[in-house]
Amino acid sequence: MEIVLVGLPGSGKSVVARRLAHRHRATLIDLDEAIETEAGRSIPELFADEGEAGFRERERQAVLALGPADPGPAVRRVVATGGGAVIDPRNRWQLYRGRLAVWLDVRPEVVAQRLRRSPHERPLLAGRDPVGAIRGLAAARERFYAAAHRVSGVSELSAVVAAVERLVEAGPPAGTALLRAQTPLGRIVIGDRSAAGEVAEALARLEARRAVLVSEPGAWAAAGEALAADLAARGLPVVRVILPQGEAAKRLSVVEAAARELARLRVERGEPLVAIGGGALGDTAGFLAATYLRGLPLIHVPTTLVAQIDSAIGGKTGVDLPEGKNLVGAFHQPEAVIIDVRLTTTLPERERRAALGEAVKMAVLGDERLFALLEADGEAIAAGAPSAFESGALAELVERAAWAKVEVVSDDERETGRTGGRISLNLGHSLGHAVEAAGRYLDLRHGEAVAYGLRAATGIGLELGLTPPARAERILDLLRRLGLGQGSLPYPAGAVREALATDKKHAAGRLRWVLPTATGVVVRADVPDELVERAIEGLVGRPGAVRR
Repeated sequence: MEIVLVGLPGSGKSVVARRLAHRHRATLIDLDEAIETEAGRSIPELFADEGEAGFRERERQAVLALGPADPGPAVRRVVATGGGAVIDPRNRWQLYRGRLAVWLDVRPEVVAQRLRRSPHERPLLAGRDPVGAIRGLAAARERFYAAAHRVSGVSELSAVVAAVERLVEAGPPAGTALLRAQTPLGRIVIGDRSAAGEVAEALARLEARRAVLVSEPGAWAAAGEALAADLAARGLPVVRVILPQGEAAKRLSVVEAAARELARLRVERGEPLVAIGGGALGDTAGFLAATYLRGLPLIHVPTTLVAQIDSAIGGKTGVDLPEGKNLVGAFHQPEAVIIDVRLTTTLPERERRAALGEAVKMAVLGDERLFALLEADGEAIAAGAPSAFESGALAELVERAAWAKVEVVSDDERETGRTGGRISLNLGHSLGHAVEAAGRYLDLRHGEAVAYGLRAATGIGLELGLTPPARAERILDLLRRLGLGQGSLPYPAGAVREALATDKKHAAGRLRWVLPTATGVVVRADVPDELVERAIEGLVGRPGAVRR
């Protein structure tokens, strides 16, 4: 076993690590000291010479140099990290998986007092009010620290060490949390092999008397059955409601049938539903939770990549009508969204690749790190290459895309329509939803449709002078490399045009388009009709083309 200590600068990681290493006759690794030794310079000098970005790259290399964790029961190594090491998703992937990660939680005021007495210079705090700076760091990093086991670092050293020892005695963790945050959109947890434990914890928090699982046949076989068995082994009674698979679940008749099943099971107000499945299942289960008994708590366990990075987050629920997608629904925020990245590794390649349409959209909204990640690792993630999982590329993709959505939706939960709010998430969705509807929701995966819509939106932005040519080429090149949004679709232009007319983003009779700019997006309601017509024809070929 290996112990990793994380926490704010001045929280006592190095001191506690030394005591633990001495007790267990284990190897002590202080990452900051290792970086200084390798560089031959102090950390303040590295910050001065290379900036924070240069230091963080050295930090990433030091984490990689740790190699795989020792799985044995005895404590072999104790690692003290720098306060900011956990910011990088790849670092947490390497540090937390297979190791006992412990967060020494100390109040910012106590940390500031300790740092005033410390002889060590802290570059990120230099020239700043210590308490204010530490509070800022604490708020920004809490979701990373909180994925580890929390131990109060304010007690006497012996008490802190004893608390860590109790965790050691409990044995290696069965799963790994990588991020844990309480948000206005519910509790967000991202991890590896973590679903069962996190669902059990969420149900215990809600004082649930049983687990009411809502799933569909594919997701039930892939993840639901094992989750149900684990919950039952923990002593929790389990009942299930199975909905149709895919878009067939998103019908009012399905909601009625499921509601009648809940009535048969005598589900009471306050009993949470646990939705296990992809985007369509989550939309329908969410609407069921929003409307049955005027609202039940909801826990999402998204099992597809597109659900993990997009549809399970934000509280939108809905079902389709023949006239359009998601025309009946409600806003209903879940109690928790529990994301286990390992669940996506068994998906068919087409499902993973299609999901990257939503990931490209999030990158275009302004996440340069996500854009670069997709350019470097997107094809490997789509193909399901083992290296994409083991390196942490998949986990980083999920975290960056999901957290970007959390931030956007938290600022505009009910899509008020203001520029820069939640409506920005509809980039690529106007024509994306239209081509989905033209295909009767049978041919295209949602992310594939979004990619076509993004291609069209980029073309419109380019013609209007809103999207610089270099930006447009980068977006289109990424779509080409990922095999998304290419060629012509075999749908009649009239069917696409008709579906576009029912788009929910109309205001005062005009459709609000989300279009790429040099660094993000802009919302415009003045796109000329002839330009929209050219965009439609660019996706489906000649007007009136016969569907094959």
